[in-house]
Amino acid sequence: MHELKVVQVGVSVFKFITPTPLVMDSSTNAPFVSTQADCAAATQADGAAATATQADGATATATQEAAAATQAEATDGELPLVPPSVVSKTGTGSGRKKSLAWNHFEKVKVDDGVTMAVCNYCKKSYLADSKSCGTSNLLAHVTICPKNPNREDKGQKTLAFEPKNDGDEGFKLVSTTFSVEASRKALAEMIIIDELPFRCVEGYGFKKYVTTLQPKLRVKDIPSRQTVARDVIGIYNSEREKLRKSLKGCRVCLTTDTWTSLQNLNYMCLTCHFIDDTWKLHKRILNFCQVEDHKGETIGRKIEMSLREWGIDGIFTLTVDNASSNLTTVKFLQRVTKDWNGTVLENELMHMRCCAHILNLIVGEGLKEIDASVARVREAVRYVKSLPNRNQTFRNFMERLGMESKSLLCLDVPTRWNSTYLMLETAEKFEKVFLRMDFEDDGYSSYFRSKEDSGGLGSPCMSDFQNCRAFVTFLRLFYNATKKFSGSLYVTSNAFFDEIFVIQESISHLVKSQNTLLKNTATNMQTKFEKYWGEGDKINPLLYVAVVLDPRKKLRFLKFSFSEIYGIEVGSVMVDKVKALLMKLYTFFYSVNSPNVEEPSGGERTPMVVGDASDPYVMVHSRYELFLEAEQSIGCSNEVDKYLAENCDGRRDGNFEVLGWWKDNSSRYPILSKVAKDVLAVPVSTVASESAFSTGGRIVDPFRSSLSPLMVQNLVCVQNWLQATVPISHRQSRDEVEALEEEFHDLVLNQQSSSSASASTSSKLGSSLGKRPIISVED
Repeated sequence: MHELKVVQVGVSVFKFITPTPLVMDSSTNAPFVSTQADCAAATQADGAAATATQADGATATATQEAAAATQAEATDGELPLVPPSVVSKTGTGSGRKKSLAWNHFEKVKVDDGVTMAVCNYCKKSYLADSKSCGTSNLLAHVTICPKNPNREDKGQKTLAFEPKNDGDEGFKLVSTTFSVEASRKALAEMIIIDELPFRCVEGYGFKKYVTTLQPKLRVKDIPSRQTVARDVIGIYNSEREKLRKSLKGCRVCLTTDTWTSLQNLNYMCLTCHFIDDTWKLHKRILNFCQVEDHKGETIGRKIEMSLREWGIDGIFTLTVDNASSNLTTVKFLQRVTKDWNGTVLENELMHMRCCAHILNLIVGEGLKEIDASVARVREAVRYVKSLPNRNQTFRNFMERLGMESKSLLCLDVPTRWNSTYLMLETAEKFEKVFLRMDFEDDGYSSYFRSKEDSGGLGSPCMSDFQNCRAFVTFLRLFYNATKKFSGSLYVTSNAFFDEIFVIQESISHLVKSQNTLLKNTATNMQTKFEKYWGEGDKINPLLYVAVVLDPRKKLRFLKFSFSEIYGIEVGSVMVDKVKALLMKLYTFFYSVNSPNVEEPSGGERTPMVVGDASDPYVMVHSRYELFLEAEQSIGCSNEVDKYLAENCDGRRDGNFEVLGWWKDNSSRYPILSKVAKDVLAVPVSTVASESAFSTGGRIVDPFRSSLSPLMVQNLVCVQNWLQATVPISHRQSRDEVEALEEEFHDLVLNQQSSSSASASTSSKLGSSLGKRPIISVED
């Protein structure tokens, strides 16, 4: 409510509105607007004071009244900066007005008698001595306090486009307000995710860029590298608490591995895998910490300490590689966590061998047989890749032979068979080019002739390429299996047996091959296979249970696979063992969860009606589906029997998602779904932990080697946590990468078609541009 005043100055008349004062109701601690009657009563009660006020108003100058009118019109209708928690008094006993700052701050006396002003919103404190300290700094803080509820309401907002949530394509239009605090947090997250050095914020170019991007940002608001480091620690602590709440009462599957940095420090990475209540698989790095050594008991104690700090009281599996020390780690954890609340079957199923590591050992055993052929091809590729003019000669022979390919020769890392596979896969396509160079290129032939004279290998011949081509076909199975095992954003436990079944059958067929080389290779690989996995009896049986819990396969696929590999009798025995283990797990989970779970009746499930619900044919079909389900459930005394009695679902669905199926059917199988939630979260490889070492290697590079182990842990962990919240379309990302690679290949081919002199110049220029500037190791 407002009062209208008319003031005459000279011959002009000014109108302005005076806001009716707010009065605090002491009983409710809430403001109310006084009416004109209230104001009149107060005026009569005060008497002389009201008369004096009117006299003062009459003697005010016209200029002051005009200014007051202008200010009243400017503030009319605007919200106050904040709703005051306590309305200030109009004055004190000494006649001084109380500052508005005390509407937002509270005076607090500390132990040594010093008076502090504490913000009501963010709890930040300032000195508040009435004699030596003013309130201007308090008022300045109110306008920038990040927790001030009405701070962003002041000022004009800007329209902006934001990406849609949950990975949907497109953008949405939103109103935003610039905030220095929000920009600082975004800057710290950018440095974490993109692995940038802290000192990048102090560069002139960076400051010019961000101030151009956002003119409201002042140069003094750009944080220093020390401030960014503190912000990183703050983000780490905040995200850690969020993750701790997510893991509360959750049983996890773990992977761990160790690494030595260029600082000669030992690091251990501990990663947890779990499926949440919405049936989404998560991978989170719990610790990337320094350890004294790589001994098994040392690693075990570190893992136990880390789990206690996180409040995790249940380990389902621990996936490790085949290092002997890891066996000690597993036994230690089985012993010390045996009495934890989340322990399943006394941890007898905890140890999970890294399947990708075992495949590496099997392939390495097979490569020994064709080592000479691989070495010759590798040396030929090294010759072509060593100099630009040699590479151009290779291109010229390709054009003469009419060969067009976007595939480029790549040199392998001999200790990594997957890179050897990629090298051989590319090199065998250019067999004709290498053979022609051996006859017509004097430089190529003399290079290998000199190597032969000194006791080295000669140039690759036709038989070498034939051996490599045959082995590449075989290696492709291992390569695809390793890629599938190495995934961490999708379920891998149910896919393990598919790949192993195909590989085991392929090895069995090659053992009977007429090709002596392939036969010897397969025999060696079969020996290594049986050493680690035996006849299926050395594999953790949880991986078989994961196959059964895939509704596309169930026990039927295991029965078929075991019969094909080991025979019908052995297959039947193994199927019975897997079913017995599944029942054992079901019984355990039932004993733990039965008070909180209601067993649904057979008639509770309503089949999904596809099409028009008013169509009588559709309704009849839906009721028939319900009838078939009831028929199949006859004689089933528990969820396991009911699940196994039903037909397999989704076998012909190329987009079938096993977690989505269990999410939709968890109400039908309340106990069995809890078993599936733990079993399907089991990772079959340690790649999730090993990939963190790649991040650690980039963070602790020669230019950032002064980072402390604690800061390295903060950066590695929080990068993983922040990236996990970013939705990713894997198919779209893969398509974009492939398109980028094709574009890059075209660019390289165009550059290689230039003269050798230009190529040499470009090489020198590229090498000079590729050198990083010498900077201080302090980050």
